Amino acid sequence: MKATVTVELKSGVLDPQGKAIQHSLETLGFSGVEDVRVGKLFRITLSHGSSARAELESQLGQMSEKLLANPIVENYSVQIED
Repeated sequence: MKATVTVELKSGVLDPQGKAIQHSLETLGFSGVEDVRVGKLFRITLSHGSSARAELESQLGQMSEKLLANPIVENYSVQIED
């Protein structure tokens, strides 16, 4: 089973890396880019144990809160593929 965890900065948190990318895009001639936000994408392969979907979502949420994301400044979402 595969899962995807997407981590992004919360809307009120400044994103200097995103601003640098936005500026670089403008310098390269890509006009009209109003904002760039940088995030992280984790693709996780899980063993096919007997765990229920809700249990897997809970485990992935715990992984995200303990390691993959900083819940103070980042939001995360979890998607499980069958």
